[in-house]
Amino acid sequence: MAESKRDYYEVLGVPKTADDATIKKAYRTLAKKYHPDANPGDAEAEKKFKEASEAYSILSDPEKRKQYDQFGHAAFDGGAGGGAGYGGFGGFDGADMGDIFGDIFGDFFGGRSSRGGSRYNGPMRGANVQTSVRLSFEEAIFGCEKEIEINFKEECASCHGTGAKAGTSKETCSKCNGKGKIMYTQQTMFGTMQNVQTCPDCGGTGQIIKEKCPDCRGTGYITRRKKLKVTIPAGIDDGQCIRMSGAGEPGTNGGERGDLLVEAVVSKHPVFVRKDMNIYSTVPISFAKAALGGPIIIKTVDGQVEYEVKAGTQTDTKVRLKGKGVPSLRNKAVRGDHYVTLVVQVPERMNEEQRQALRRFDELMTGKITKEDEGHKKKGFFSK
Repeated sequence: MAESKRDYYEVLGVPKTADDATIKKAYRTLAKKYHPDANPGDAEAEKKFKEASEAYSILSDPEKRKQYDQFGHAAFDGGAGGGAGYGGFGGFDGADMGDIFGDIFGDFFGGRSSRGGSRYNGPMRGANVQTSVRLSFEEAIFGCEKEIEINFKEECASCHGTGAKAGTSKETCSKCNGKGKIMYTQQTMFGTMQNVQTCPDCGGTGQIIKEKCPDCRGTGYITRRKKLKVTIPAGIDDGQCIRMSGAGEPGTNGGERGDLLVEAVVSKHPVFVRKDMNIYSTVPISFAKAALGGPIIIKTVDGQVEYEVKAGTQTDTKVRLKGKGVPSLRNKAVRGDHYVTLVVQVPERMNEEQRQALRRFDELMTGKITKEDEGHKKKGFFSK
């Protein structure tokens, strides 16, 4: 008994109300995933690829989709007056499939669809270069200027960037005739497909250097250590990057240079902790200061500030110093806040006079007198 076919909409994973763009996108995804060239020797992948292709051949054709919606698979099995069957993929639109499989084969073989005729030896921008700079906590908060040293590729003075030995010049690549790409054909189940890939001889430049410059070895550039000044903006955070345009790798075929990305590595502070635009710290206060209130000195990134502690302040009370935080990278006039946690300190060591004073304080607060206090009172009475 022949195996029953799955519903075409189910195969592509789309609803019956899906538009043409959704159907095409779904098929493109499945075709790339299950194409035989991407899964050599995988019979199951090949089966799913054919199943998806069959479903797309029907659902991408308005007339066939109408028949399928009305009669199901029977519309193409010789029943219900159905039209042409699946064999030969007669329902595919040539331009549409060229677009899909140009993308697929381009992914598989490192090439590019020949449609559009883009040149491979055009100007190409250079790669970006990444380095880092170490900053103190305060330097990151307020900004500064730093000097860094990097490996920088400069144009070779001997060949002036051509890469060819003095007195010689580059020649047109004979393999690609200066185009930087070569065309090849691929036999598929849909017929012959034409694709292009980067020329392996010239690397896509379209030119060959037969006699390379001895100083730069044909690269056209000499690597030197170079010092650069970097302006660190106020408010930069650990891990963020500063982009220096044109300080990266040189481009090819007249392309512009890439950029230099300088990553900020910010050192930790012994007192302050930063979270986004806010700063946090902890300040100890005495029991008497917490109970009675009064002024204390708090250290901030702007220096010391005086703060009035309220009477009866409890330990772990948080206070806010508005505008004493981190400046915004977009507008340094806008700043975050500094949050301070006040921690009441309990003395670990006390002399006898201090202990007696504390007992007396406890007596006044609770109305209770300890036996030890009674002894002190009696002794004091008889001594008089």
